[in-house]
Amino acid sequence: MKTQLVCTIGLVLAAFTSYAQEQRFGAGVMIGEPTGASIKYRLNEKNAIDGGIGWSFADQNDFHIHSDYLWHNYDLLSGAGAGDRLAVYYGVGARVKFSDDARVGVRGPIGVSYMLEQIPLDVFVEAGPVLDFTPNVRLRFTAAVGARFWF
Repeated sequence: MKTQLVCTIGLVLAAFTSYAQEQRFGAGVMIGEPTGASIKYRLNEKNAIDGGIGWSFADQNDFHIHSDYLWHNYDLLSGAGAGDRLAVYYGVGARVKFSDDARVGVRGPIGVSYMLEQIPLDVFVEAGPVLDFTPNVRLRFTAAVGARFWF
């Protein structure tokens, strides 16, 4: 009976893990600059679109929205032993920060994400410059850590 239960649990976890890695949509939270919700949609194994919505606490408490096109590289940290679960990513995107004068700019995120082995959850850390064009040109930096559950 114990052997059957352990085998059944093992099969369920294996199926759940396989299911999670095939999923294309992740949603979760990020903490940093900004702090709020994070979403990501995998277009294929190497490319994705992500987005964030939340509060920016730099300078003032302002509402922040961003979206990026991302490229993933699974080979850069392959010596870490995580195989296809650990990726370095980089991209380009846009950001709008709503304050008295809305700031619109481009961002260039770079980060690392790790897909957990047993549950459909990835954790990530990213940083990147933002070049605002309105209301005046200025360079800022963003950084956040977060996690997303994959559906």
